[in-house]
Amino acid sequence: MELHLEGRTGLILGVANKRSIAWACAQALQREGMRLAFTYMGERMERGVRDLAADVPGSLVLPCDVTQPETIDKVVEVLKQEFGSLDCVVHGVAFAKREELQGDFYHTSREGYMIAHEVSAYSLTAVTKRVLPLMEGRPGSIVTLSYIGGERVVPNYNVMGIAKAALEASVRYLAHDLGPRGIRVNAISAGPIRTLSASGVAGFTDILDHIAQKSPLRRNVTADEVGDACMFLASDLSRGITGSVIYVDAGFHVMGV
Repeated sequence: MELHLEGRTGLILGVANKRSIAWACAQALQREGMRLAFTYMGERMERGVRDLAADVPGSLVLPCDVTQPETIDKVVEVLKQEFGSLDCVVHGVAFAKREELQGDFYHTSREGYMIAHEVSAYSLTAVTKRVLPLMEGRPGSIVTLSYIGGERVVPNYNVMGIAKAALEASVRYLAHDLGPRGIRVNAISAGPIRTLSASGVAGFTDILDHIAQKSPLRRNVTADEVGDACMFLASDLSRGITGSVIYVDAGFHVMGV
């Protein structure tokens, strides 16, 4: 079975710059022939996303704020007009206020807690609900990005870890709902990578050093490695996998100490 994705279409949410894991996923999908649409939130992000998408033939760039349902609806409307149908969604959206990513978790504010969950977890469900009509009748794939902080304590990850736990639970429930429709839903738990969002976690460099010392492969992973895993999950080679969390973390998740 060939891995190539020619003739298929995908929606990528969460590209911030060239270091984004979502961008690495997009590159891997595009390399195999998938036509892509990108979203951005706000004018500050628009130029960067458009500059990257300029190197992706046939791509679309659309505004979308996942906390504003009407903007998701507009994205779906354009995708229906331009693509007709949709085969893949890569959900790489996550956000927590910087002040919540340091110190003790119990200091988390109610506002910070709700924002992190709405953007980082609920948005997967909100987007899935709206793109479903475009994916009906096709062997579709939805992939989201998680982190081991959703199942184990990572100092300073705090409210984002709780949001990732909710995200991974959402993957399981969505996989159950969408399986009869032929749509698979999975998460990639990536090792720490220097991205814009990761820079907000206090002590992030220490985390990188620890992974490199303790993981079975004795190194950190790259965004490209996560991108290739995403490509696998988007392809027919992963047709028997759904509701799963796939670790791309140099094996760190197997370690007890």
